[in-house]
Amino acid sequence: MQTAEHETLLELRQVSRSYGPVAALKPISVTVGAGQCVALLGVNGSGKSTLLRIAAGRDAPTAGQVQYAGRPLREDDLIARTEMAMVGEASSAYPDLTAREHLMLVAIAHGAGAEAEELADRALAECRLDSHADALPLALSSGQRQALQLAAALVRPRRILVLDEPEQRLDPGARRWLAGLLENEKKRGVAVLLATHHTELADAIADEVIVLLDGEVLARGKPADALSSIR
Repeated sequence: MQTAEHETLLELRQVSRSYGPVAALKPISVTVGAGQCVALLGVNGSGKSTLLRIAAGRDAPTAGQVQYAGRPLREDDLIARTEMAMVGEASSAYPDLTAREHLMLVAIAHGAGAEAEELADRALAECRLDSHADALPLALSSGQRQALQLAAALVRPRRILVLDEPEQRLDPGARRWLAGLLENEKKRGVAVLLATHHTELADAIADEVIVLLDGEVLARGKPADALSSIR
């Protein structure tokens, strides 16, 4: 993947989101460049997931603008849909397909063709699921199902990963593995926008940390600076 270093891929300009009289997200600007990671921290209800949905084009801001690769992001933007991989909190997989079959289907749906099997096997290995390749989702642990969701993002084209608490249901060792995986994605030039509860994960991989509280920015900056406000 050839990507100019730190080329701006995703830009949120003073976006906000209200649901009736409730301001779920107050005006905020966020820029994520190729090979960079921006991490959002905050308690449940702080606005992290709202911001991610807006960033991924899954929800429209009440005010402000979202740009992807220099153009306004719309829900029907096929290029953004192709290049942006989102992993949410809810685990989902086809119940009658094995882990490998699920990944092959995702790869084929995104144009992999004859490479689908190779991509699936590589993702299984990267996500430490190779010994469970023939298992059905219900036979996997909750942490393994979370890893399968991450693997599904790895079998498709991507310039940016939008991750909503990907460390959920992962044990400490698996969270260290996740940090390494995301660091490798950054080295490939992939941009990462991440919502997390774990300060250790943000500290390990983020270039910028934004701490949210009640939909508003409490602190932001380099990990050491921003995290010092909540430690």
